[in-house]
Amino acid sequence: MLKINDLHARVEDKDILKGINLEVNAGEVHAIMGPNGSGKSTLASVIAGKEEFEVTQGSVVLDGEDLEDDAPEERAHKGIFLSFQYPVEIPGVSVTNFMKTAINESRKARGLEDMPAKEMLKLIREKSEMLEIDRKFLSRSLNEGFSGGEKKRNEIFQMAMLEPRLAILDETDSGLDIDALRIVANGVNKLKSKDNAVVVITHYQRLLEYIVPDFVHVLHNGKIVKSGGKELALELEEKGYDWIKNEAVV
Repeated sequence: MLKINDLHARVEDKDILKGINLEVNAGEVHAIMGPNGSGKSTLASVIAGKEEFEVTQGSVVLDGEDLEDDAPEERAHKGIFLSFQYPVEIPGVSVTNFMKTAINESRKARGLEDMPAKEMLKLIREKSEMLEIDRKFLSRSLNEGFSGGEKKRNEIFQMAMLEPRLAILDETDSGLDIDALRIVANGVNKLKSKDNAVVVITHYQRLLEYIVPDFVHVLHNGKIVKSGGKELALELEEKGYDWIKNEAVV
């Protein structure tokens, strides 16, 4: 599904990614771990096409199609979803109206008509019930006055509604207490299928107790220095990152 080959990227003349190779297949969950400044969020941003990052070498390919010239919205229409560390507030735009607009824009990009209102309401009802979201929550302005947990749950709701091919969760556990973490993780687990894939970016192993990865990759200084199974995350939790910094790419 996703193939990243020898990816180099920079921002403001500073090289951050220095040769990333990664392949993610449908049905898989990959965890990207590493210390601050290792390039984790940059990798997520480059996959999503954020324009402040310049790709200087290599490629990002989704379903056999090179994404080099695609804007962020085009990548989103092709099935890439990125959750943000710090979701923005949009006063005056309800969660429901935001989702209606997002879904219909995606349909428009694929040459489809707007989703009928009755079908849209049914979909919203089904997904909100699945994620245990209160109806009152859906009428609130997007992220305005939301707690950290509410913001993250809202992003998982967006993911559920859009049904992306590839979901990238960038430090979605940041600032969450245990209850909020469990709710968000349960939502992600319910949305996993053989047809989609999830990339989880995190500092800590605790999230991976709830979202169990098939593969764990460690980033350091812009490169993947080690890959392994879920047990690698436990080893990192026990030993920290210092022991792995000089490991060769596996």
